[in-house]
Amino acid sequence: MTAETLTSIRELDSRVNNGVQIRLLWCQHDDSVWVSVIDTRNGEAFRFAVAPDERPLDVFAHPFAYAAAHGVPTVPLPGPVDPVISL
Repeated sequence: MTAETLTSIRELDSRVNNGVQIRLLWCQHDDSVWVSVIDTRNGEAFRFAVAPDERPLDVFAHPFAYAAAHGVPTVPLPGPVDPVISL
């Protein structure tokens, strides 16, 4: 990613519950919305784009259900997990 791409990402909402960090992100560059999930308890993470026909706040509220429906795999993160840093 370039510096321009990184600065065009905005966090719309986030929450942490029981070691699971969920973020709703918007990329100004291409107007995409996506959800990032990190489970600091087991070091697994995933992210996926919110489809145009999906409501971003619904996806943010239920990311595991939407990820399962879309077949999004979880991946182990390399090294120790920092709950402040996300995908």
